[in-house]
Amino acid sequence: MDNIINLKNLREHMQEYAKKVQKGDSFIIFKKSKPLFKITPINDETWEEVIDFTKIKKQGIDIKELLQRL
Repeated sequence: MDNIINLKNLREHMQEYAKKVQKGDSFIIFKKSKPLFKITPINDETWEEVIDFTKIKKQGIDIKELLQRL
């Protein structure tokens, strides 16, 4: 069964939940007793890395700089 958390709790503990999702946990986010959305890990079979800009520059590439070079 998925873990159920409220939106305020997610906002206050985003890093903690992000780590749990990376480990495979899923969460249903509620606000005022109504479900808003579900957070699930990315399925590696459906996600294809095209390029990792952090390999070029540690902090990544600024979008404006990238668009200028295209």
